Amino acid sequence: MYGDNSTPVFPKEDALTMIRLALAEDVRTGDVTSAWTIPADQKQHARLIAKEEGVLAGLPVIELVFQELKANVKVTLHKKDGDVVKKGDLIAEMDGTTHELLTGERTLLNFIQQLSGVATVAHAFQEVLKSGKTKVLDTRKTVPGFRTLQKYSVRVGGGSNHRMGLFDMVLVKDNHIAAAGGVLEALEVVRKNNTQNLMVEMEVENFDQLRLLLNKGVDVIMLDNMSNEMMAEALKIIKESGDKCLVEGSGNMTLERAKEIANLGLDFISVGALTHSVKALDISMRI
Repeated sequence: MYGDNSTPVFPKEDALTMIRLALAEDVRTGDVTSAWTIPADQKQHARLIAKEEGVLAGLPVIELVFQELKANVKVTLHKKDGDVVKKGDLIAEMDGTTHELLTGERTLLNFIQQLSGVATVAHAFQEVLKSGKTKVLDTRKTVPGFRTLQKYSVRVGGGSNHRMGLFDMVLVKDNHIAAAGGVLEALEVVRKNNTQNLMVEMEVENFDQLRLLLNKGVDVIMLDNMSNEMMAEALKIIKESGDKCLVEGSGNMTLERAKEIANLGLDFISVGALTHSVKALDISMRI
């Protein structure tokens, strides 16, 4: 749902699907290195340690990975999703055979590091926006198969979700507008077909397009690739028109730029970088 920043619920079933794929590509018939170098009955104690500051997300993956491996590993969590950690913080402890721990290590770390990276960036954006009303949104620029997990992590970090996919909201962009023959033409066909009463967002690139859409019942207007000055003028035009639509800024929304526009008056900014190129949070497992 557009603008959703409710308490996130971990998408367990989607996580299991991706964990099974990850284990299939990594483990296949077994961890030959561990099997050949370590006695099968050897037991160890392992710790997950944060190696840099960030926001955690995806910790339920730990138990799910060992569950899929049918491993008898005891997991003790010392942190939870949404917690801010610093370098050296203890995140979790695990007790089991060395084989089990090492076989699951890379898979669980890949998930937690990636998802914590998403949560950390979302948190950073929302922190610089907190002086105003603007909220940061994710996009559909997600790692294939990881969308629900990444969008969960965005909310863990304090951000909000845009639409989940092509099915749950109408978002008319430049290519739709060009193919339909204009913004009003595109809006007209959307209205004729929107029997599900889905939320409608329209992208505009200039003030002419914006004025054509005002007071036409559009739920959200996206100001696409506009300068800060253009967005300020667009917000003024919208306010003077009396239209109560939500306003989203999009395009080249860096952390530095977010600081500049925090008090501009936008309802949302959408940031593809929350998910498409995020740096994994550095976390290690030590036996």
